[in-house]
Amino acid sequence: MTAMQLFQSNPLPTITWEKLPDDFILPDEPVDNNLQPLLAAALRESLELAGLILESMLIASNFGLCATVKTQTVVKAPDWVYIPSVKPIASGEIRRSYTPHLQGEIPTIVLEFISETEGGEYSFNPHYPYGKWYFYEQILQVPVYGIFHPKTGELEIYRLNQGRYEQQKPNENNRYWIAEINLFLGVWQGKKAEVTAYWLRWWDSSGNLLLWGSELVEQERQRAEQEKQLAEQEKLRAEQEKLRAEQEKLRAEQEKLRAEQEKQRAERLAAKLRSLGVDIDDSL
Repeated sequence: MTAMQLFQSNPLPTITWEKLPDDFILPDEPVDNNLQPLLAAALRESLELAGLILESMLIASNFGLCATVKTQTVVKAPDWVYIPSVKPIASGEIRRSYTPHLQGEIPTIVLEFISETEGGEYSFNPHYPYGKWYFYEQILQVPVYGIFHPKTGELEIYRLNQGRYEQQKPNENNRYWIAEINLFLGVWQGKKAEVTAYWLRWWDSSGNLLLWGSELVEQERQRAEQEKQLAEQEKLRAEQEKLRAEQEKLRAEQEKLRAEQEKQRAERLAAKLRSLGVDIDDSL
């Protein structure tokens, strides 16, 4: 049976948005490798450094999203989630989960990172505890769902269209435009945190990469080095200009001295001629 047939044979159950009971035990599954939290942190880091995170937003990783389906509490913890606006919580309170509609807007984008262990990222199971795909598409109705394969660097982006996810095509740079965030999302291969891997990264509408902290530091180091080189070049130019001016002054003094010597020679010659009885004025 296809996913469509499965969906048609199992109509959407009753969904309510209720606060997670205080005594509800959230799933505490360890991540499969150390790359997953690094991937999630890197996505947030560049947004934060670019000044694109507001206090009203909720951006989290491995964080429980809740819904009550047929009176049963369902919680899924995506590897990364972006929620544009949530209701504030009391000072000192720690947010341990999030229920859309009740506590704020629905997530704009949910990302799952495929690991060695199957995590149900493609599961359309319409029965409790429900597959992730079904939960994001049918229950939460998240506009954008991304599935990333860190091992191969493959990224799939699905967008909700008339209640169903449709796979999107990347642009010529192999990036996906996420209109809700006004950024492109794509794959970049390189090194971060001493790990060489495929990473998910953001680009702005002009194609400029949103940088990580280490890259900003390196960029600033290069800028400082360039300024240092420019200052040294300017100093050298000033020294050369000073030397040229001193040489010009010396040349002028030498010219003045030559003129003085020429004048003195002429005066001595004139005196000698007079001593010989030569009328200088007549000889001119």
